[in-house]
Amino acid sequence: MTFRRLETANANGARALVRVDFNVPMQDGKVTDDTRLRAALPTVEMLRGQGAKVVLLAHFDRPKGKRVPEMSLRPIVEPLSALLGAPVAFADDCVGAAAKAAIDALPAGGVILLENTRFHAGEEKNDPGLAKEMAALGDMYVNDAFSAAHRAHVSTEALAHLLPAYAGKQMEQELDALEAALGSPKRPVLGIVGGSKVSSKIDLLKNLVTKLDKLAIGGGMANTFLYAQGYDVGASYCEKDLAETAREIVRLAGQNNCKLFLPIDIIVAERLAPGAPARVRGLGEVDEDERILDAGPETVHRLGRAMANSATLIWNGPLGVFEVPPFDKGTVGAAHLAAVHARAGKLIAVAGGGDTVAALNHAGVVDDFTFVSTAGGAFLEWMEGKPLPGVEALKRSA
Repeated sequence: MTFRRLETANANGARALVRVDFNVPMQDGKVTDDTRLRAALPTVEMLRGQGAKVVLLAHFDRPKGKRVPEMSLRPIVEPLSALLGAPVAFADDCVGAAAKAAIDALPAGGVILLENTRFHAGEEKNDPGLAKEMAALGDMYVNDAFSAAHRAHVSTEALAHLLPAYAGKQMEQELDALEAALGSPKRPVLGIVGGSKVSSKIDLLKNLVTKLDKLAIGGGMANTFLYAQGYDVGASYCEKDLAETAREIVRLAGQNNCKLFLPIDIIVAERLAPGAPARVRGLGEVDEDERILDAGPETVHRLGRAMANSATLIWNGPLGVFEVPPFDKGTVGAAHLAAVHARAGKLIAVAGGGDTVAALNHAGVVDDFTFVSTAGGAFLEWMEGKPLPGVEALKRSA
């Protein structure tokens, strides 16, 4: 994938507008998880080392174009400064004379965080006027927020057309991983798609069966596929009105020589509760008051064999209700098998999506995967084959 990398920039003395994702969990005005702050550090440190003035742009929550005091980015300053080991200035706006004066006052290598870009209604409208005002504050633009790259906003898209534009280190890592997983992957490529609803992943499934060699479907959405094939799913969650859509996806997979893996055994219980009595069932053996809540051991074992015979794995969505043991065994078991192959260098394993990250953390294997994306919506839209405005803008500037 062609885009400008930060290594090619001459940032010495430049004002670098850096779009970061600081939409972090907050409670009582305090940051409760600094993962996204830490993710921005490599880009910030690299620019500081080159003598740039680092001007951070970010949004927080959904103020809908209004100045909402509790959605200010000011509480980010202290924890960010602590992580950097250097002072971080703050400007009360992301455009205008006050912001310009604060940036001008920065020393070379200084860092400033500008106020929430979404306090301006023009941000989410990708307003050209706001874009020009924002661009006037910088000499170069760096996008390090893949998680917001599916939005065509001023700070994620328009700026890339007005200033020399580069991918930040986190964005670069994300794009390289995605290219390795779906763009020009080592084959065979295996996909795992789980989660509860087929309805939320129709576009994703239709795209993947045209790109992958093998696709395993798990979670609640597998129930819809099983139902579509004539199996009784008892009291399980099932989108019965999408049975024909499921059959269409099966046909599409066949037409594109994508081998489809559906569960061959399942874990059922009469209630979803921690420690509830669970039983292994074959397909079609579900009683009317039982619910399918996880993939069975044979299904996981077969998935492990598919991984062993693949060069690349891309994973989105758990295989069962992993949040409620014992219905986490399928997801955890498959995650451990993927981790073994990835650690051994036999499998490029890329995963993404909120539930997926939580499931892999639960399994304790996040660090074993080749790459785990924390970008929910952007990762899904990329898997659906949709162009991401923030990424397309970087390509055009290359």
